[in-house]
Amino acid sequence: MINTLKELVSIDSVCEMGEGGFPYGSGPAKALDCVLSKAEDLGFRTKNADYKYAFAEIGQGDEIVAVLGHLDVVPAGDGWNTPAFEATEKDGRIYGRGTVDDKGPTVAAMYAMKDLLDRGKPLNKRVRLIFGQCEEKGDWKDIEAYKANEELPCCGFTPDAEFPALYGEKGIVQLEVSTALAGSGLQEAEGGSAPNVVPGHCRLVVDGETFEADGVPAHGSTPWKGTNAITLAAEKVRAAGKTSKFVDFYLDHFGNTHHGENCGIAFEDEESGKISVNPGVLRIDGDQVKLSLDIRIPVTVSSDEVTGRLSETLKPFGATINIINNLRNVYLPKDGSEMMALLKAYREVTGDMSDPIIIGGGTYARGMDNVVAFGPLYPGQENVEHIANEYIGIKHMEELREIYYKALCNLLEK
Repeated sequence: MINTLKELVSIDSVCEMGEGGFPYGSGPAKALDCVLSKAEDLGFRTKNADYKYAFAEIGQGDEIVAVLGHLDVVPAGDGWNTPAFEATEKDGRIYGRGTVDDKGPTVAAMYAMKDLLDRGKPLNKRVRLIFGQCEEKGDWKDIEAYKANEELPCCGFTPDAEFPALYGEKGIVQLEVSTALAGSGLQEAEGGSAPNVVPGHCRLVVDGETFEADGVPAHGSTPWKGTNAITLAAEKVRAAGKTSKFVDFYLDHFGNTHHGENCGIAFEDEESGKISVNPGVLRIDGDQVKLSLDIRIPVTVSSDEVTGRLSETLKPFGATINIINNLRNVYLPKDGSEMMALLKAYREVTGDMSDPIIIGGGTYARGMDNVVAFGPLYPGQENVEHIANEYIGIKHMEELREIYYKALCNLLEK
């Protein structure tokens, strides 16, 4: 299991749509080839639909219990102490991009399926591990292709969030805010790598002077856990007394706030808390300055309310918005049968009796009915997704394998 993870992590599988003649790029395709080969070695049946979607499965029956993992990763970014795409084992951990998001948990689930075979568990349903390749892009064309051509599961989970289990996920909108380059005061602007990552570096050129800043990356669903380099660079411009219409616009609406306080969208609810807003990417595109936002929306608030209010607030400043991705929220009964089957497995292995939770992160659970986000992070565990020096513990991998084995057993019996 650990050797499989190491091999998979050593593949740079950032999704680049169409690159190399593959639907999601040559990196995800290479990772898919690797994991399908391993699955066949383990005795699984596999299907690769021209790299548009793929899965491995065991068992027989009319119904499918599904596990939805993904092989693509966010860009490496800066600040690594070891090579991001060379799995490094140190102090009981495996370091590398994708170790915890989501190659490690996906591999653990695959070996949990092997345990079903090895331990002689009766397989009255098919157990199918679906390998996503463009989860981090947010449009999930892989899952849409699967749904258009294959049977849907009766139940399942995605190992791409937190324990004990998620009964809700905030809605996600990713959009671009565009303003005119002319009169912006910017000559050059480049910051961030993806909307759902707090930017780790930004470079601005104003009046011929360069302003650079390094931030602290974090997952875009929890921007307060990082330090935004775009904000730091903009503050340097303002502190130097330089005049920039865009810098003022940015700082006045998005700088040093995380919950939409200054842009008219400070929604919150009792179930899922406050909205979050992450300015993830800044760039110049032709005659426009474009700022990409990743917004996580409380479960009782519609995305139309948020985008309508934001557009209304920014319009007087000459800004327009263009929605790139709009993913529905997830809101499930806490005591549903699938939820209880997963909780039972988690509690048996860990002894932790915590209740299900709602998060701001987005998983494949919102792309397929009857699927629950389930692990891999424990309550209070350090979240190293999307940042430098991402890792997963070897003991953690072993525990995940056992939790997922028991979870699959419970779902097969449901």
